[in-house]
Amino acid sequence: MSTSAATAAGTTTWTIDAAHSHVEFAVKHLMISTVRGRFGGVSGTVTTDDADPAKGRAQIEIESATIDTREAQRDTHLKSADFFDVEKFPKLTFNSTRISDVKGQNFKLIGDLTIHGVTREVTLDVTSEGKGKDPWGGDRAAFSATTAIKRSDYGLTWNQALETGGILVGDDIKISLDVQLVKKAA
Repeated sequence: MSTSAATAAGTTTWTIDAAHSHVEFAVKHLMISTVRGRFGGVSGTVTTDDADPAKGRAQIEIESATIDTREAQRDTHLKSADFFDVEKFPKLTFNSTRISDVKGQNFKLIGDLTIHGVTREVTLDVTSEGKGKDPWGGDRAAFSATTAIKRSDYGLTWNQALETGGILVGDDIKISLDVQLVKKAA
């Protein structure tokens, strides 16, 4: 993880520590309960600027085939062309474009989220969870973030009507991220 960081004065480049980061989602099932899942393969870089937090940036990639809802049959269906079509669209990506509403440790991170080949602007509500040294002398930082999207906005429209009315899979998706970062060596 110690690659050279070519950064402008005052900025710090960090890499995502996948072993200590989580990307999770929640969606209504049968219109009455919530199913939760996660993606295991997350990577990316974050650039911070302590002098001007609004100059920060994030680039995140998520391997779509790492979806895990703790139910193998459902995961296989989610990987199929009905949903994520992981063969054709192996990655979900987020590239920030700006930061706004910086208030202490909280801010809004706006950027382009690409899922299933469709890109839409989203706003993440972010909290800086702090910085510290790890036992090996490295610098760490952590952030948590949440947002909500409509899966239909990304072409994920498969569904099944229920005999009692309603649909099998909800359209609203809640997304949460807990990301731990490792400072790149200078």
